[in-house]
Amino acid sequence: MNDAFAVPLAADTLRIERVLPGPIERVWAYLTESDKRARWLADGPLEPLVGGRVQLVFRNNALTEGDDAAPAKYAAIAEECRTGGRVTACEPPHVLAFTWDEDGDEASEVCFELQPAGDAVRLTVTHRRLARRDARISVAAGWHTHLDILQARLTGHAPEGFWRRHTRLEAEYERRLPA
Repeated sequence: MNDAFAVPLAADTLRIERVLPGPIERVWAYLTESDKRARWLADGPLEPLVGGRVQLVFRNNALTEGDDAAPAKYAAIAEECRTGGRVTACEPPHVLAFTWDEDGDEASEVCFELQPAGDAVRLTVTHRRLARRDARISVAAGWHTHLDILQARLTGHAPEGFWRRHTRLEAEYERRLPA
């Protein structure tokens, strides 16, 4: 578990960072390989080239053991939620960016940047074009929770329940993020 909170960079942009155990190629694999990404975020194909298709299949109810039930507002997407987009930047093993929910009403873009930090890797996630405050709160809590799970997986620890952690973090981001 990490308490490095997402911070707003602009009215529609959030950034969150984690320092993870390396090497950088290992962390890159957890971003780009479906079977590894499924352990902390979502599975689905990702073509690692500019213009490549991305499909993320979230199964947050199955992501961790011994979790609470999803809050009512997320119940319809707790078992499975799909989003798709296109890769907008791919510079292995340092930068991966893609559109998020490209065909939806609230299309946005996420960028992962990896930098060596000694034996570790600094992962910076920047999520742009989040127009609504409630979306920024949900996304901030989501990235925070998912990155905590990634950190636990990479260090061989059992992560806290996804929904339990997300619910607490969402309340904290409600206080932290400006209206």
